[in-house]
Amino acid sequence: MGDLRETEIAANGSSSASSQGSALRRTVTGPLLFTFILGDVLGAGIYALMGVLSDEVGGALWVPLIVALGLALLTASSYAELVTKYPRAGGSSVFAQKAFGSPLIAFLVGFAMLAAGVVSAAGLALAFAGDYLRTLVDIPSVPAAMLFLILVAALNARGISESVRSNLVMTAVEVGGLLVVIVAGLIFVGRGDGDLLRVVDFPSQVNPATAVLGGAIIAYYSFVGFETSANVAEEVREPTRVYPRALFGALAAAGAVYVGVALISSWVLPPERLAASSGPLLEVVKAAGVGIPAWGFSLVALVAVANGALLTMIMASRMAYGMAEQRLLPGLLSRVLPRRRTPWVAIVATTVIAMALTIVNDLDTLASTVVLLLLFVFLSTNLAVLVLRRDRVGHRHFRTWTPLPILGIASCILLLTQQEPIVWLFGGIAVAVGVVLFLLTMIGSRSDTTASVDDG
Repeated sequence: MGDLRETEIAANGSSSASSQGSALRRTVTGPLLFTFILGDVLGAGIYALMGVLSDEVGGALWVPLIVALGLALLTASSYAELVTKYPRAGGSSVFAQKAFGSPLIAFLVGFAMLAAGVVSAAGLALAFAGDYLRTLVDIPSVPAAMLFLILVAALNARGISESVRSNLVMTAVEVGGLLVVIVAGLIFVGRGDGDLLRVVDFPSQVNPATAVLGGAIIAYYSFVGFETSANVAEEVREPTRVYPRALFGALAAAGAVYVGVALISSWVLPPERLAASSGPLLEVVKAAGVGIPAWGFSLVALVAVANGALLTMIMASRMAYGMAEQRLLPGLLSRVLPRRRTPWVAIVATTVIAMALTIVNDLDTLASTVVLLLLFVFLSTNLAVLVLRRDRVGHRHFRTWTPLPILGIASCILLLTQQEPIVWLFGGIAVAVGVVLFLLTMIGSRSDTTASVDDG
């Protein structure tokens, strides 16, 4: 991704970013970070949205996935530079504050990221409680989603190392599930079944370029998740060295798996069959006829969705913690458990909001709202890279090729222009709530300052 070397920024830059003091414990290694990112990217997107994607591009599922990967890598290069330059909890909010010097902008960027995480967790909880779960047990979706979020919060509160190590197991399961799809499809095709030419077929009534752009917007949701890693940078050992490798390696691995699954799905089933199912990969495995029970593959899909929800809620709680440390949210959210050193108040608050959002019970709208909110975050982050080039720090960090964040800005604007009005409405409501919270926090801070002066 451009200049992929670590660059000396200051002449006396022998100090390591990882040596900075922190209230959080640095227990995340390079391999753990790689699986953290990979597990967050390889989540509900590929398991739940492949059918929606086939409705846009027909059998050419792999094309928008590659386009979406390219767009994601543009912004990922900006994260690689900023995270290694400022390895602190808070991620995009920290970058916006440093770049633009405006508490309001920093808050809105951080709140958009936080809101996207909470909305995404609600959507993932609904995906968990949907058709895959109903293959095993038939219970109402919303109560099941709420109970699921409570269990996720319990693991999140136990500790970052426990959560990320759980991610190791769950990532292995979800990658294994996708490999099962690929192997089952290859066996199916090897028997002489399926249609290899479907991978270049677009719907007859649409322009291929328009279809690919629309599909790329959907596929983009399958790649978001890499940005959550910026919010655990304060808990990563040697972030300057390991973060870029873990980030780009995980995205490349996810892209390879996604393209493989897309090709197999097109070979095995016609697009109308995929589009008609809310569990499209389960339909692929069934059609392949390799003897894998539906309940077994459903369990794998549930693990994949659960893993994405866990990592998303880790991000949301750390974002809330980081913003509270910056005095952009109430200081109560920065409280940590004495022994576990996890931000328990932030975990409780984000979980309660996610539980409330499950009442919407509309996965498509929630997923699109997540993308809209994240596009504003990504736009800010790409701008921040350019603005902060003049800021020199006392340690080595990754430096991306300058045209990449510029292209990242253009890609965000392009994708923003393609969003539906209902999605803008949901995003607008989230931003309005953020503005109100910001004003209340500022009023509370001024009141505390005035009280301190009066007491003095």
